[in-house]
Amino acid sequence: MVPRSALAWLFLGLSGLVIAGCAQSTLSPTSSENFTQRDRQLLANPPYAQANIPEQYRRHIVEFPYKQRPGTILVDSDSRYLYYVLPQGKAIRYGVAVGEEAMAWSGVATVGRMAEWPDWIPTPEIQARLGPYPRRVAGGPENPLGARALYLYEGNKDTLYRIHGTNQPEYIGRAISSGCIRMTNEDVIDLYDRVKQGTTVVVLAPGQGGRMGAFTGVRGW
Repeated sequence: MVPRSALAWLFLGLSGLVIAGCAQSTLSPTSSENFTQRDRQLLANPPYAQANIPEQYRRHIVEFPYKQRPGTILVDSDSRYLYYVLPQGKAIRYGVAVGEEAMAWSGVATVGRMAEWPDWIPTPEIQARLGPYPRRVAGGPENPLGARALYLYEGNKDTLYRIHGTNQPEYIGRAISSGCIRMTNEDVIDLYDRVKQGTTVVVLAPGQGGRMGAFTGVRGW
């Protein structure tokens, strides 16, 4: 996979931009109002420990001073944040887990497919490195893809990278995945309900996101 980091920078128009001071972020309450009946059933007693997500990685509404079109998704791999751009210079900021060094994908993609409680088909690389796994793992709270998945495409080609839920919420805020972008199941359901197929997704490569943390008031580690 060849990173399109240069394209991502051109798309963002961040070159030479300096943000003065820090913006105050406002907590966006996490609720289950947008859960389907199946969501409520599967998440009532999940087969994993509930994690105490640090507040900086919980869902917030923040100032977003860049000129991205509302509805765009931007992922800052350095700070472990995903932004969903809103009108009037705002964004919803979610905490995420990102890919380990040398495994993270970056560039510009689109949401080519969307799925609720998707099945997981481990790639040959995952089987060789982390397996053995079954050839297909049925959707559900034990599935590593969690409650929702957004499949990232470049043109008509599946990149094999996803934005998806997780059955390991304790890793939110860390660089630990095999390249995909993980969210809590509650957050990925919230994002999924806002996104449409064809949505633009910009993923900054490690080392490109330093300026993003400055305006949020919090830097990831």
